[in-house]
Amino acid sequence: MVIAIVGASGAVGQELLAVLEQRQFPLSELRLFGSERSAGTTYLFRGKKYEVQLLQHNDAFKGVDIAFVSAGAGVSRAYAEDITRFGAIMIDNSSAFRMDADVPLVVPEVNAEDALNRPRNIIANPNCTTIQMVVALQAIENLSHIRRVHVATYQAASGAGAQAMKELETQYRQVLNGDEVTVNKFAYQLAYNLIPHIDVFTDNGYTKEELKMFNETRKIMHSDVKVSATCVRVPSLRAHSESVWVETERPISVEEAKEAFAKAKGCVLMDDPENKIYPMPLFLSGKDEVFVGRIRKDLTDENGLTFWCVSDQIRKGAALNAVQIAEWLIANDK
Repeated sequence: MVIAIVGASGAVGQELLAVLEQRQFPLSELRLFGSERSAGTTYLFRGKKYEVQLLQHNDAFKGVDIAFVSAGAGVSRAYAEDITRFGAIMIDNSSAFRMDADVPLVVPEVNAEDALNRPRNIIANPNCTTIQMVVALQAIENLSHIRRVHVATYQAASGAGAQAMKELETQYRQVLNGDEVTVNKFAYQLAYNLIPHIDVFTDNGYTKEELKMFNETRKIMHSDVKVSATCVRVPSLRAHSESVWVETERPISVEEAKEAFAKAKGCVLMDDPENKIYPMPLFLSGKDEVFVGRIRKDLTDENGLTFWCVSDQIRKGAALNAVQIAEWLIANDK
C-alpha cells in the first residue's frame, strides 16, 4: 500500500503516524504533505526519515492507494480532486463532506459496509464527539431502537488542536504566576474555567458542533433517532467525556446494558462505583477504546438509561477511526 497523509504536522497527522506504526499497518511507501509552514519538516517512521512535501495542485498523489487528510475543511475541498483523480481513496477527517449524500460517513464498529459505496472515492470521518457516542449507542441499539438521546459533552483542549493544548498548559502557568493570560484558541480563558461554546452558534441557538451530533448520528446509524446536545469545552488536556441519556422503545435493565457494553466492539465496560471505578480522561488518554460507566436507569422515564463515556479525541475520535476504516477496506479487499 502507498499511503499519504495530508496535514502531517498537525495533532491528528502526528497521531496518524503513531497509529500506523503501532498497528503495523501494511504500507510500502509513505508520502507526507503539508502547508508552506510545515513543508521541509522531517519525521521518523519505522526508523526512516520522511520529509513533508508542500501540498500543491499537481500529480503528487499518483500511485497513492489511501490518503488520510486532516488539514481542515477548506483544504479538503480544494484538493479532493487532486487526491482522488488517480484512484486514491481519500479518508477525510474534516467536516467538508460528512453530510454529502454521495460520501459515506463511517465508524467501523457501527457501519463499516457504508465505506463500499463511495462514488467520489471519499470516505468521511465523523466528528470526534459523534464517533465515541455512536460506538456506545450501537450497543444499546442492538437491544432496542433508540428514540431520543440527550448528551452533554465535556471536550478537552485537544479537540481544538495541538496549539490549543499548549495554550491550556501555558494558561495554567500564567494564572499560577499571576501573569496576564494568553487567549487565542478559545473564546475565553479555559484554565480553571468551562466554556459552553464550541464552533459557531446557529439561528436555533445550537452550535454547529451540537448539530453535528444530531445529523451525523442519524446518518451513521441509519436511524430516525433525535439527538439534543450541549457541547462544553473543559480544562482537561486530552480525551473527551460525555454524559448520555437515551430513551429506547422498550425498557432496558442496567444488567442488560452492562452486558451489551461489555460485549460491544470498541467498548470497554468500566462500571464499579462502589470501588470508585469509572472512566476519567486523565487515565484514558492514549487508549483506543470508548470506555463506558455510571450506567443507571433514568429516574424520569422507565424506558430511559443514562451512562458516562470517555474516549481519546485524537485517537478514536480522529486518527484511529480513519486507520480502522482503511484496515477494514484492506481486510475486505475493497
